[in-house]
Amino acid sequence: MFTNRFGIEIEFTGITRKDASRVAAEFLNGTVTEMGDYYDTKKVTAPDGRVWKLMYDGSISCQKKQGGTKVSTGKDYSVELVSPILTYKEDIETLQELVRKLRQVGAFANSSCGIHIHLDGSNHTPRSIRNFINIIASKNDLFYKALQIAPARMGYCKKMDSLLVEKMNQKKPKTMRAIEEIWYEGYSEICSQHYHQSRYHFLNLHSFFTGNHTVELRGFNSELHAGKIRSYIVLALALNNQALTQRSASARKPQTENEKFAMRTYLNRIGFIGEEFANCREHLTAHLDGSAAWRFRAA
Repeated sequence: MFTNRFGIEIEFTGITRKDASRVAAEFLNGTVTEMGDYYDTKKVTAPDGRVWKLMYDGSISCQKKQGGTKVSTGKDYSVELVSPILTYKEDIETLQELVRKLRQVGAFANSSCGIHIHLDGSNHTPRSIRNFINIIASKNDLFYKALQIAPARMGYCKKMDSLLVEKMNQKKPKTMRAIEEIWYEGYSEICSQHYHQSRYHFLNLHSFFTGNHTVELRGFNSELHAGKIRSYIVLALALNNQALTQRSASARKPQTENEKFAMRTYLNRIGFIGEEFANCREHLTAHLDGSAAWRFRAA
C-alpha cells in the first residue's frame, strides 16, 4: 500500500503565510516565490524541483497567541500547506519534521481547520471506486467517532450519502461514466465547477472526475502533531489499497458493541500490523469505547 502516491493539505493558523513559507524554505533548503494571486500563494521550491505551497483559505478562523491566550487576528494568519506529490517511504519523515518546525514557531490548528489527503487515482477501476464508496459507507460511524470530526467542520466533510450508496449497489455501474452520473445526480451545479457541493464529503470523488484525478479523503481534523498526521496518511493509504485489491466490498455496517476492538481488528486486517504501526493504532482507537484486547468482557 505504500507504493501509492499521495498529497496532503494541512490547514492551520497561529503564524502568517509569510512566516510559514520562510520556515518551510529554511527546512527544505528551498526558495520562496510570491505568486500574487487571490490565495496569496507562497511557493517553496525545494532542490529536487518539487513545490510546496502556503496558501490562504477562507474557511479558517484566524487566531494567534497573545500572552498565552488565543485571540482573533487578520487573514494573513490563514495558512494551508499544500504538499507536492509524495510517497510514504521516501517522504513521510520530511513531512513530519516540517510539521514539527511549523509547530515550534507558533503554528497551531483550531476547530475550523482540516486535513485533506489526495490519493493517486490512476490505478482505480469502476470496481475499486464502488469498493471505496462501500468501505467508507460501512465505516462512517466508526470513523467519525474515532477521528473526532469537529461539528464546525461537518459541513465540509459530510458522511456518505445513503441514497448514492443505495443507487450504486442497485445499478452496479460498470463504467466510470456511469459512476460519475450517479455521483452528480441531484445537483443543479455544473459538474466542472471547482467548488462543487458534491466535494464536501468524507470521500470526495469530484476531484477524481475533474481536475487532478485524485480520490480525496476529507474527514480529518487538522493537527500539527506529526504522529497523528502519519496515522491519517497510513489510514488513507490502507483504505485506498483495500479498495484497489478487494474483489468486492459491502456497505453493511459492522457490529460495534465494542468499538475499540472493532477498530483495532479492522486496522490489522487492512495492514496496520506490527510494532511499526502501534502508535497509529493507538491514535486511531483512543476516542473509542470498549477494550482493544477483548471483544466481550473477560470471564
